[in-house]
Amino acid sequence: MCSSDLADKVRMRVTMTDQAIRIEGLHKTYAGRRGETPKEALKGIDLEIPEGSIFGLLGPNGAGKSTLINILAGLVVKTEGQVTIWGFDQDINPRQSRASIGVMPQELNMDPFFTPRGALEVQAGLYGVPRAERRTDEILDMIGLTDKAEAYARTLSGGMQRRLLLGKALVHGPRILVLDEPTAGVDIELRQMLWKNVRRLNEQGMTIILTTHYLEEAEEMCDEIAIIDKGSVLVRDSTRHLIDQMDSKTLLIQPDMPPPDDLALPPGVTLERRAGGQLAFGYATTRTSPDDILAALREAGIRIRDVATEQPNLEDVFLDLTRANARSEEHTSELQSRISS
Repeated sequence: MCSSDLADKVRMRVTMTDQAIRIEGLHKTYAGRRGETPKEALKGIDLEIPEGSIFGLLGPNGAGKSTLINILAGLVVKTEGQVTIWGFDQDINPRQSRASIGVMPQELNMDPFFTPRGALEVQAGLYGVPRAERRTDEILDMIGLTDKAEAYARTLSGGMQRRLLLGKALVHGPRILVLDEPTAGVDIELRQMLWKNVRRLNEQGMTIILTTHYLEEAEEMCDEIAIIDKGSVLVRDSTRHLIDQMDSKTLLIQPDMPPPDDLALPPGVTLERRAGGQLAFGYATTRTSPDDILAALREAGIRIRDVATEQPNLEDVFLDLTRANARSEEHTSELQSRISS
């Protein structure tokens, strides 16, 4: 099948599905080595990623994100479940599903003796893109490597090599782009260039899947978020709704004098003393109002010079969910130990 025929089939699927990726009951168990116990990396993942979205796939190290991405890319064989990419079942139409997705990996994996132009041409050839349909010059310009097109990859800086990885992921015109920790260890200029390109690709209709440990990036970029931990999806929701569900805020007070150590505060309110004498009062919005905290300060005779609030962010959501999951796992393990004994 030539590339143009495949592209036509891919375009036909656009009207048949509003989910770029649909994952149902996905399991992956790695066989144990040298007598070790088999490791269950994915434990029945169910996930839908909407077409045209920028979707964040977040989780701590070892959560199963890389395994999931490698299954989507066709690099790892799943143990059980169904994966549909751009309307193509991965088991029934492996070639079409693989052609619908491009992956920018976290690791720098390129031949040091290829030039950027050569690397893009070879990658396009591997995907069966006819020479007349290749967009090598366009991609080189987009990733800012036109002036380095004929330089050996080994002479490029780390940031330039990352740009080249993005270019390689785009040579076959995928409908879905996976960015695996794309800004790990890169400078601010490259980060800004990357996000500019990602936004432009998304505006053109490309679905973006992002994994990152920089949660402020995910909060700014992603329409929706799924948080994975220990092989399971803890939550999947819009980024804004996830943050809005946090029942916490911080009231920042700049007093004209330090408060006493025995300051009487409403139940459940915490106090953190920050640099410059600033006081940070943490409270649950459903139990306490800022007026309650201000009243406690007035009762103690403390004059206030400035007041501000600090909203929860995606990092707060992430830590709250993963810590709760860890406590739940510990509790289950403890119960199992008691039962077995």
